[in-house]
Amino acid sequence: MDWIELLRTGVAAVLAFVAWPVLVYFLLINSSYLVMIVLAAVDFVAYHRRIPFAGREELMRSRTMPGISVVTAMHNEEMGIRVAVESFLSLQHPHHEVVVVDDGSSDNGFEVLRKAFDLVPVARRMPEDVPVREAPTSIHVPRDGRTRLTVVRKANSGRSDSINVGVNLAREDLVLFVDSDSILDPGSLLAVSRPFIEDPINMVAAGGVIRAVNGCRVKGGRVLEVRMPGSPLADIQVLEYLRAFHLGRAGWSRINALLLISGAFGVFRRDALVSVGGLDANSIGEDFELVMRLHRTFRKQRKPYRVTFLTEPICWTEVPSTVPVLRRQRSRWHRGLWETLWAYRGMLFNPRYGRLGLVAVPYYWLFELIAPLLELAGLVLIALGFALGLVSWQYFLLFLLFMLVAYAYAIIVTLAAVTVEELSYHKYPRWRDLGVTLVATVLENVGYRQLTAWWRMEGWFAALTRREQKWGTMTRSGFTEVDG
Repeated sequence: MDWIELLRTGVAAVLAFVAWPVLVYFLLINSSYLVMIVLAAVDFVAYHRRIPFAGREELMRSRTMPGISVVTAMHNEEMGIRVAVESFLSLQHPHHEVVVVDDGSSDNGFEVLRKAFDLVPVARRMPEDVPVREAPTSIHVPRDGRTRLTVVRKANSGRSDSINVGVNLAREDLVLFVDSDSILDPGSLLAVSRPFIEDPINMVAAGGVIRAVNGCRVKGGRVLEVRMPGSPLADIQVLEYLRAFHLGRAGWSRINALLLISGAFGVFRRDALVSVGGLDANSIGEDFELVMRLHRTFRKQRKPYRVTFLTEPICWTEVPSTVPVLRRQRSRWHRGLWETLWAYRGMLFNPRYGRLGLVAVPYYWLFELIAPLLELAGLVLIALGFALGLVSWQYFLLFLLFMLVAYAYAIIVTLAAVTVEELSYHKYPRWRDLGVTLVATVLENVGYRQLTAWWRMEGWFAALTRREQKWGTMTRSGFTEVDG
């Protein structure tokens, strides 16, 4: 049939052009991960040298310590918001406050906070330093006048707009963004303050590590024991987070080319946030977009500045435990990646932005944005070529061999990342957890990796076709609380 011949001709032409470049691409992307691991390992060595001189007690007594406003938005968080706020208030820091913005919740979350902290309304005017869509309808503080907590009520307008409201009401020099269902290590505020003490003029933003809390033993907003989740879906995500935060971002930070600070745990100098207008409420990838805007703004103004990543402060969050929720998350992330990279395409290969424009931004285009397209294209093209008789048995087996080598390389890179992390921090004390990790490194490359590539492509396609973004319900199963 004519259409079959046409298909054979088209597939043959594409195969001749992309088959081997796809394999080379696989090797390059994993080699880049390996380079990042080496850079991160150097950073970890420096971190361990600093441990004896950490001086946390001195930091707690220091009068030069900048204050931090912990800003979080809540929407229908009735079940866990009291424990979350109590844990934020009890963090180790000589001068911090907590600002909770109720983003139009329809549950009893505010009533839970009102009763727990004896909240009373106050006549406080919100500064207009950062533009917002929805202004507060009421502002509440504890009756005792000592607890540094502010709870704001407003109509629903999304997380980013709610965070901007919190930034306006924040009274400290530094602002920490954190999700209301996350858990922070007790000393995280002290650790994340250090870069701003060491370089108070140039430091504008710092990001910290985010880990999966699934499977861990939790009590009163504190992680008591770290464990692997025990669910293959969550186990694999533990590895992803480890590779992305502990190693990938640590590597970029090492060469002063960090482009992304997670919105779930990021600290910013308040005056820098105000100067760029806060979070973009219209952006799907608001955290990525904010850091890109900071880079572009300070570069254009020719002002010295620094954006860094810290491997010590840790934020614990629950990762998706079901396929539908994970699918929505990865689709949304990739859509945000595309929209942000496209909005800042003027930085691509632009020497004005130094290593950001010449290395970091091209890397994100080539190895973050395009990666799922090339990975799926290679697999589909070879399968089609074989089915249409364009690929011989020998060629097909050779291609499969090279794919296995590429995936084996990816497994080795992940194991190297796990090894560096375990030698540095030893968060998982049980041998069983290390065994689960080994199994997860294999499972990640067999099925999971291809599925997430497809979901990422769905997000990219939705952006290109200008479909309305729907966040959906990110269902959570909750932490493993312990008794006693």
